[in-house]
Amino acid sequence: MEPVLNRDTPLAPPHAPHAPQADQTHQLSIEFTGSGSEYFRIWIVNLLLLMVTFGIYYPWAKVRRLRYFYGNTVVGGEPLGFHADPTKLLKGYLLVGVLFMLYSAAGKFSATAGFIAFLFVAALWPALLKSAMQFRMANTSWRGLRFKFNGSLPDAYRAVLPLFAPGLVILAALTQVANPEKPPIWYLKVLGVVLLVSMAVAPWLLWNLKQYQHNHYALASLQTTFKATLGSFYKLFFKILGLAVLPMLVSGGVVGATVYAMKTGGRPSVGFLMIASLAPLAIVMVLLVLIKPYATARFQDLVWTRTGNVSLRFISRLRVRSLLWVTLKNWLLIVVTLGLYWPFAAVALARIRLQAVSVKTRVSPDTLIAMAGAVEGDAAGEAGGDLFGLDIGF
Repeated sequence: MEPVLNRDTPLAPPHAPHAPQADQTHQLSIEFTGSGSEYFRIWIVNLLLLMVTFGIYYPWAKVRRLRYFYGNTVVGGEPLGFHADPTKLLKGYLLVGVLFMLYSAAGKFSATAGFIAFLFVAALWPALLKSAMQFRMANTSWRGLRFKFNGSLPDAYRAVLPLFAPGLVILAALTQVANPEKPPIWYLKVLGVVLLVSMAVAPWLLWNLKQYQHNHYALASLQTTFKATLGSFYKLFFKILGLAVLPMLVSGGVVGATVYAMKTGGRPSVGFLMIASLAPLAIVMVLLVLIKPYATARFQDLVWTRTGNVSLRFISRLRVRSLLWVTLKNWLLIVVTLGLYWPFAAVALARIRLQAVSVKTRVSPDTLIAMAGAVEGDAAGEAGGDLFGLDIGF
C-alpha cells in the first residue's frame, strides 16, 4: 500500500541519497509549441464529424483536442500526455444529460417535483465533480508519471453544496407560488435578497471550491496546498467590481438623461438617442473585451502563485496588457473571418496563459521523477479507479 505523506513533508529526509538542499532551486519553464494551422486541421475535422454524428462524436473530439493541447504543453523540456478513453467521457456526458432531462421534465410537471429533482442533482453533483477531477488527473502524465487528485468525498460536498444554496432557496420559495407566471411581490423580494446575498458570498464560494481543487493535486507523494486567503479573493472581487461599475454608471447616466429630457418635453438630438440606445451594448463590450482579461490575468496569478508545497511551487506572471492585446486581436479576427480564426485564437490564448506560468522546485527534475517513481510503484496501475471512472466535462 502506498505510504501517505503530508503535503508539507519534504520529498526525502535529510539523510536520503538525493535529498534536496535548501539552497538549490530549479526553475521549470512552461512552453506551448502548438500552432494555429495544426490545430485548425483538428478543429475542422472535429466540427465536421460532430455535425455528421449529431454531436455523438463530441467525447472523441474533446480527447483529440486535449491530446493536442497537452502534448504541446512542454514543462521543463518534457511534454504532458493525455490518455483518456473517449467512451468513458461519453458515459459521463450521457449520465449528466439524463440528470438534466429528468430535472427539466420534473420542473415542467410541477414546482415541487422540480425542487425534488434539484435536490437529487445537488446531492449527486459533488461526487461527480470528485470523479471528474480524479479522471482528469489520472489521465494526465509528465515523464511517464500520472498525476492524481486526492480530494475526499466529504470535502467535495463541503466545497460544492454551498454553490447550490441560492437555487435551493429560489425553488423552495417557488413551490409556494400558485401561479409562477404571475409571481407575488414577496417572491420577487426573495429573488432580490438571494441575488444580493449570492453576490456578497460569491468570492467565498469560489475560494471554497478552488481550495478543494488546489489542495489535492498530487504526483506520487507530493501533494499541493492552497495558500490563497479568503481576503485576497474579496480584494480581487472588489477591484473587478469597481472596474465594472464605472462604465455602467456612465451608461446609466446617459440613459437617465435621455428619459428625463423626453419626460420634460425636450427633444434630444438623433445623435444623443443613438448614444443612449447603444450604451447597454457598450457596457457588454467593455465587460467582455476589457474587464474580462484583467479578471482572468489577476485570478490566474492569484490561484497558481499560491499553489505548491515545501518542495515545489507554481509562479504565474500573466500580464494584463498582453492578454488584453491577444483578446482584442482574437475577437477582431474571429468576426472578420466569420469564426474560422477560432482555432488560431485558442492556440494564441493557450500560449500566453501557459507560458506565463513556471514551476520552481528545490529538487532537480531527474531526482524528482526518480523519487516519485519509487513511491508510485504499483499504485500507478490504480489510476482512474475512482467512484465513477468518468469525466463529466470539467
